[in-house]
Amino acid sequence: MLDQGHRRAAATRAVVSDRRAILLAAGVFLMMAWSAIAAHAATISDFYGSYSGSAEVVSTDGEVHQRDMSVKISGYPQDKNRKDQFTVAWTSISYFDDGRSKEASYSIDFNRTDRPDVFAAAMQKNVFGHEVQADPMKGQPFVWARIQGNTMTVFSLFVGDDGGYEIQQYDRTLTDLGLDLAFSRVRNGEILRTINTILVRD
Repeated sequence: MLDQGHRRAAATRAVVSDRRAILLAAGVFLMMAWSAIAAHAATISDFYGSYSGSAEVVSTDGEVHQRDMSVKISGYPQDKNRKDQFTVAWTSISYFDDGRSKEASYSIDFNRTDRPDVFAAAMQKNVFGHEVQADPMKGQPFVWARIQGNTMTVFSLFVGDDGGYEIQQYDRTLTDLGLDLAFSRVRNGEILRTINTILVRD
């Protein structure tokens, strides 16, 4: 009986030891995986540069036309007043079958917020001269950006006079060639347009 008790105790200690070893190995694996993800997470400066490309775009009336697109993402590390700020400037030129073309350009400055990797757009200045975000209740776009992994996303939210909404989302993901662009435009839950293309680093 005593030998059986010793054997049971030894077996129990072995099981506990094995479980501890498994838990320790799992913990080490998770730490290594998290370190690998963190090591590959992009910072703002990784996006700095100029990129260009083109895509076929389908209008709401079903017409297909060519659109050239370019974007420049830049920072100001040497400017102490703007070291925590970066700018996204983009241009699109649409070409139509009747020979017309339409160009649109935008440029937005972004400031760091208290939330990691979330940035507020500096769309206008208040009475104290501080850069602040626009007011969507006044028909102005509310814009912000975030960085998750290797993707920088810019969101632009509009609130209509009837209280409805429209949100535009630009996902720009770093690749060996430059950026993968995924654009979507949604109004009150309805997808109005999507664009997917590659923007090559100039």
